[in-house]
Amino acid sequence: MKISILTLFPEMFTPLEGSIIGRARNSGKIEIETINIRDYSTDKHRKCDDAPFGGGAGMLMTPQPIADCITAIDPDHKAKRIYLSPKGKTLNQKIVRDLASGGDLVLLCGHYEGVDQRIIDLFIDEEVSIGDYVLTGGELPAMVLTDAVARYVDGVISSDSLTAESFSDDLLEYPQYTRPQVFMGLEVPEVLLNGNHKLIDEWRRERSLELTKKLRPDILKDSPDR
Repeated sequence: MKISILTLFPEMFTPLEGSIIGRARNSGKIEIETINIRDYSTDKHRKCDDAPFGGGAGMLMTPQPIADCITAIDPDHKAKRIYLSPKGKTLNQKIVRDLASGGDLVLLCGHYEGVDQRIIDLFIDEEVSIGDYVLTGGELPAMVLTDAVARYVDGVISSDSLTAESFSDDLLEYPQYTRPQVFMGLEVPEVLLNGNHKLIDEWRRERSLELTKKLRPDILKDSPDR
């Protein structure tokens, strides 16, 4: 799978070179490239923004550099093109899984006041948000989406980790413990120490349901049997 990230600030994506994602890139399990939109500007100063028509605060990214950049890296529109925007549908695990199984991605990072609407109308397949708040640009959302999707690429992490985590069954993940058995007076639940995997599975399921009801009851609203 290849993820192409279009941005005015490629230096912001250094975190994707480390940890699990970095190892997956180095082993060839996933390809992530960052493309500087400024390289496609026809302005002699590589300018990529201008004041919006009709007035208003801030600057808007101009269409020419973005259009030429997208056309250059995805000329046949084979990848799914996503614009990271607070106006988009909110990212969740289902969207992540769908994107991970749907082929290559092109992620467009807006900045300043965003991008010219004609770019969205002509080149973008879907707008995605990571939450109901506004950031200075789309770079952090692009990193979030990339990290979330990359985890579902075959071989990046173990399949067991994907099936026993928050949202995998419309529930939050159960509490987990490791050594020491007693820490600052708190003990690991006895059921996790007895080796009875049936009881352990039941305990984990019960704790997941309790946590979800307490912390994210909205997840359960469409599941009356729970």
